[in-house]
Amino acid sequence: MQLTYLLVNILGIVVYLGIALLFSNAKKSVNWRSVAIVLVINLVLAWILTSFEWGRDAVKAAADGFNWLVQVAYQGINFALPNWVTPQFGGTAKTMNFVTSALLPILMIVPLFDTLTYIGVLPWIIKWVGRGLSFITGAPKFESFFAVEMMFLGNTEALAVSSLQLKQMSAKRNLTLAMMSMSCVTASIIGAYTQMVPGQYVLTAIPLNVLNALIITSILNPVKVTPEEDTIAKMGGSGTSEAAVEAGDVQANGKREPYFSFLGDSILGAGRLILIIAANVIAFVALAALIDKILALFNPWLSLEHILGIVMFPFAWLMGLDVSHAFQFAQFMGMKLVTNEFVVMGKIAGTIHNLSIFPAHYQAQLTVFITSFANFSTTGMIIGAFKGLVDKEKNDLISKNVLTMLLSGILVSLMSAGIVGLFVW
Repeated sequence: MQLTYLLVNILGIVVYLGIALLFSNAKKSVNWRSVAIVLVINLVLAWILTSFEWGRDAVKAAADGFNWLVQVAYQGINFALPNWVTPQFGGTAKTMNFVTSALLPILMIVPLFDTLTYIGVLPWIIKWVGRGLSFITGAPKFESFFAVEMMFLGNTEALAVSSLQLKQMSAKRNLTLAMMSMSCVTASIIGAYTQMVPGQYVLTAIPLNVLNALIITSILNPVKVTPEEDTIAKMGGSGTSEAAVEAGDVQANGKREPYFSFLGDSILGAGRLILIIAANVIAFVALAALIDKILALFNPWLSLEHILGIVMFPFAWLMGLDVSHAFQFAQFMGMKLVTNEFVVMGKIAGTIHNLSIFPAHYQAQLTVFITSFANFSTTGMIIGAFKGLVDKEKNDLISKNVLTMLLSGILVSLMSAGIVGLFVW
């Protein structure tokens, strides 16, 4: 019986890749060599992270480093808004607060990484990490770096600290980054995840999502990047990128902008970005709730969650699950898409550790699937972030591809869960 489910699980991975190809905007341009290489790396990585403790410890150590950075940011947040911060950071709030856990840390993280860009450290890292991953996978340098960057920083933070690069890149490459941004989490809330669901699978999901994001986006939106375009933005003499310098967008005296002036602009930019993101999230979540209210007028059972659960059932079954577990899995998938991962984690937190209720295969796959920001509200966050970072032409292309962005996030989550399922039974 297990062999049958394993074969179905393998078939599922093939089907998920096939769906990506079906909706590709340039099927003949897909770099299959790169896809195959990244897929093999992902399979090996999943095997290591699910079978060897030292692999899980390595990922946890990296995540802890970024959590420490966010804890430092909480010192400023707690000073200004003590009642908004969770108790472990000195506040009095009893639960996680979306604003303080996901948005306000941007006020420190963006200026920090802008400073690293100002002094040349971040461009150096981008250059060499990008070259390494690009050499192995065949993906463009910056897309490769961005995949690693968002593994711990999250989507909006990674986009914010990459603003120079986004302005330099083509609209189609910006779309690729928008699609990739559907498949990450933020380091500041990894600790909250591990308190509700099995931590080892949360930490396994993070790098797998990154690599699967490279796979899925390279199929859905293949982009030919010439050597001249495959460059890294760096600060020029006036605090602008090299691209801006080449375009003549520098001060006449060619001097670098004073640091504290640059820092002030960075902080103000981070603040504007927070407001834009918050507005989009509120609107998208509220609109989803409105749709549920309208559907309930026709039938109390009708909701986006139930409808999407029915739609997602075949893909849940392809995880190698029996029918009853597959239907429950599909329901959780639908719930995550119309709400967020916290809602699902809160619902299963009391039972997911019980192997008699959630067998190991199901437990691992469900945890990995819900460990991402792939849902409707995230599309609003990403569109909001791009509105504050790039010009209208690039933002319009991203806004027109909201459904493709959502499909990308779903397929990445399915791929990650399916791959982990091959090694956990």
